[in-house]
This record gives sequence, structure tokens and C-alpha cells, in this order.
Amino acid sequence: MENRDKFAGMNSIKFNQYFKTEDDCIRYIADIKWEEGYTCRNCGSEKYIKGSKPHNRRCLKCKYNESPTAGTMFDKVKFSLLVAFHIIFKIATKKKGMSTLELSREFDLRQKTCWSFKWKIQEAMQSSLQHPLTGEVHVDEFWIGGPEEEKRGRSLGNKKMIVIALEVMDKGVGRAYAEIIEKANSKELGSFMKKHIDKKARIVTDEWRGYLPLKKEYPNLEQHKSEEGKNFKDIHIHIMNMKGWLRGIHHHCSKEHMQGYLNEYHYRYNRRNHLGTTFDLLLKRMVKNKPSRIKSTN
Repeated sequence: MENRDKFAGMNSIKFNQYFKTEDDCIRYIADIKWEEGYTCRNCGSEKYIKGSKPHNRRCLKCKYNESPTAGTMFDKVKFSLLVAFHIIFKIATKKKGMSTLELSREFDLRQKTCWSFKWKIQEAMQSSLQHPLTGEVHVDEFWIGGPEEEKRGRSLGNKKMIVIALEVMDKGVGRAYAEIIEKANSKELGSFMKKHIDKKARIVTDEWRGYLPLKKEYPNLEQHKSEEGKNFKDIHIHIMNMKGWLRGIHHHCSKEHMQGYLNEYHYRYNRRNHLGTTFDLLLKRMVKNKPSRIKSTN
């Protein structure tokens, strides 16, 4: 086990002082990657010497030379790690994140390049599934349409159905999770609840019939009249805020990539009182996660 220095905070000046060079970034990645010790990716040996480049490690047994970025989400990034760190810092700590157009302008990169890297970041932002919602949890489903809402006629176009769960407390609200679904039936609603809600929680939904079969598995599930949202004020405010963020920052996101934006929004939302730790946590996830294959662009 190796100790490492962790960057904490939201101050951009301190961030710039901490990460001045490419070497600062590669060192930080190396410290995360091998903080629990070194194991050769090729043969499994735990003994190593210095590699061919600074912060690389060479296996004593098979001589495999490994860079800190190998096998991570930073593998084959098309721009400098220093720029990558700046992008991650802004997306992790800014209240509303940044759109790919904003990133493109600020860092003088192609928007498609920014989108591809941001997609990786959103992949790392998905829930760990280790912290299910507890206490009183309100669940609802809604449509997100973006530009499709302006289409003529009654067609839903490319609207996406989202199910969301929110902890409701005596004073304020707690954490939340959301997931894109195809249908609001008991199978898909139940799958979402199984992943994100503790079975002992008091779950409150509207009277949609899709929740009825789930009462067998969730004995504390209650159904109440929505009264046009008046009985679910907190979750409707959350939904409105999330829709406003999507319209204001991203304008449109495809069905294939909607989950990424839901991940991003709730990664920051669930850590809104501890934003100073979000950058290091996100870096750690990107180092520990395997390289991602980019899907078609939105």
C-alpha cells in the first residue's frame, strides 16, 4: 500500500499551481494506479524496477514496460494530459459542468474530440451501486424531449422516458438516481429500484399501475394521487432543474447517450456538499476503469 497526495478543493488557482506540467499529471495517475501496490498486467508479478520513461514500471520477471495510462481511460487520449485534467476539473467541480462547445472554445480542440473525452468522463460518473437510497424515497417517471418537444403533431419523436428516485427528508432532500427506460412497466421499474433503493426504504409513487406488482418485493411501497405533482413537489422540482440544465447547457442529447448526461448530473448532485473531493474521486475512477469504446456520436 502506497500513500499518495490527493488534490482537494474547487479553487482554480490552487489547481493550476498543483498541476503545472504534463509530468505532474502522469505522476498523479501513477500514484492512483499503483496506490495498492504493483502487479504486472502481463504476468502477474509484483516486483518491478523503473521503466523506460518517468513513472513507468518494468516487470522484473517478464520485462513488460507499463506506462501509468496503460489500461486506464486515459489510454490514447488525443491531447495532453494537462488539458485532460483541466477538463475533468471543470466538469467535476462547476455547478453546471461544461458543454462540449464550451470545452472546444476554451481548450482549442475539435468539438468531436471534446465530446469523445467527455463521454469517457460520464462513463466514470455512473453510480457505483454501493449506496442505495434509504428512508423515504419518491419515485416517478417522465419524458425528456429536448428539440423534439418543438416538433409538430402528436408524435413523441425521439423523446426518452426516464425513471428517477429521490430521498425526501424532514428538511430538504438527499441523494437521487435516474435511468433511461424503454417502458414504465414493473420489470423495468423494478430493475431500477433493485439497483438504487434499499428494500427497507419507504417508497412513495403515484398511482401508475406499473408499480402495483412491485409491492410484493417492496412491502413499504405506497401509492398516492399525484394531484398534478402537488403531492410530489420535491421530485418535480428536481426533474424541472434537470431538464433546465439539459436545455441550457447541452440543448440536445441522443437517446443512446442520455444515460451519460443523467450520470453526470447526479454525480455532482449527490456530492453537492462535498464538491472539493469530486475531482480526485473522478480521476481515481478513470484510472481504475478500463478503456472505453466510444459509441456513435450524438
